[in-house]
Amino acid sequence: MHEKLPKTTPERPRRSRSWIGASLFAMGLLGGVLFLSARQSPRPEELELQQQLQQLSSQVQQLKQEQAMPAMVLTRYRNSICYIYGVYHVGLPKQRPGLRARISGTGFLVAPGLLATNRHVAEPLYEDRDADALMRRGSSPELEKLIAFFPGSPTPIAVTPIILSAHTDLALLRVEGQPPFNRQPLPLSDSATPPGDIVTVIGYPMGIAGMVAKSPPAVYDRLAYRHDDIGAANELAALSLIRPSATVGHLGDVVGDKLIYDAPTAHGGSGGPVFNSRGQVIGINAAYIDGFSGGTLGVSVQALRPLLQAAAKKK
Repeated sequence: MHEKLPKTTPERPRRSRSWIGASLFAMGLLGGVLFLSARQSPRPEELELQQQLQQLSSQVQQLKQEQAMPAMVLTRYRNSICYIYGVYHVGLPKQRPGLRARISGTGFLVAPGLLATNRHVAEPLYEDRDADALMRRGSSPELEKLIAFFPGSPTPIAVTPIILSAHTDLALLRVEGQPPFNRQPLPLSDSATPPGDIVTVIGYPMGIAGMVAKSPPAVYDRLAYRHDDIGAANELAALSLIRPSATVGHLGDVVGDKLIYDAPTAHGGSGGPVFNSRGQVIGINAAYIDGFSGGTLGVSVQALRPLLQAAAKKK
């Protein structure tokens, strides 16, 4: 027996109302999301403020790096920067020399067993007017001694000029025997440094006198009035007091191969490396204009590259 089911009213209108409600809810939710997204998107002035904040943060980071650079390069590369001492004379054979002089300077490793310095350090007669006058009268020059004191080494090492630049005040020296402690060559810059950049100059300004002046009191009292430079240098080396100094300034201008900066220097600092703010060597310290603190002169490291190529061919 079949039971009749009661007639039912179609539910189509109820389903329509449910679809409309769901659609309205979805549209409301989407509108809310869009509204929140609009509220979360930064306004133009906020974007500009964020950019300024990022630039300021970058500038502060750069300033921190530049301030730390002198200490970093001095600590990392000190042992590769040597004090150079030399003695030369000009005179006639079998006669007392008409001129006998000493030279103080700085050199730094640019390759294993190879030092860069100034030509007037490697060849002390270079641009020496007194020596030129004697040689025009028949005297002959002779380099008696040229040695290098490396920080941390108790004894000096003989060095020999192998390449002298014909156009700039640059030279390369060969280290006779390996420097102690496997010292690393300094990194040379491949690109130009713009004026205004911070520079660090490392060397031995005032030579022996400068190192004695900053030595401990007992050493200073013993060596301050001693006139034997080589003896004083040997004693400083034995006490591990052969230590270069760093000065900091700004690169004022670049004219050809010539660098002009205001980092202070003095005789004895000739031949020292000039670092940029990235810790790369951009030049070789060469001279200063007496009485003008902004007139320190260096030779661009780019002028050193032909000498390095010539030295490589000699091997």
